Amino acid sequence: MDIKSFTNNLQKYADYYNPNALFEKIKNVARKAGVKLVYIVLLLYYSTLDKELPVKDRLKVIAALGYFILPLDLIPDALPGGFADDTAALIFVLKQVWNNLTPATKQKAHDRLLEWFGEISENELHIPGL
Repeated sequence: MDIKSFTNNLQKYADYYNPNALFEKIKNVARKAGVKLVYIVLLLYYSTLDKELPVKDRLKVIAALGYFILPLDLIPDALPGGFADDTAALIFVLKQVWNNLTPATKQKAHDRLLEWFGEISENELHIPGL
């Protein structure tokens, strides 16, 4: 994932964002993508529902989620390592907005993850640098 290209095209990727499409994508790829990637997506999704999230952060989050939804991106998801570019964009944005995520946002993401995956160790959710 070319981060410069991503940041230069935030609006383009944001245009792909749709909550229904996001949850459909998660449903289709959750097992292959893994717990950690789904957790990151949920953290970002729930942050969009937080009215306190600054507008500039909201655009970045929506763009990252839009990139995740894109049917064809830099590395097609069906290929081995196909989520590497999605993960790079999502983590890049998550690191930028992390300090603006409320405990409630983090809890909602964690609760939904438990609902879908069952018991999860904290180690499985560790995101380097956060």
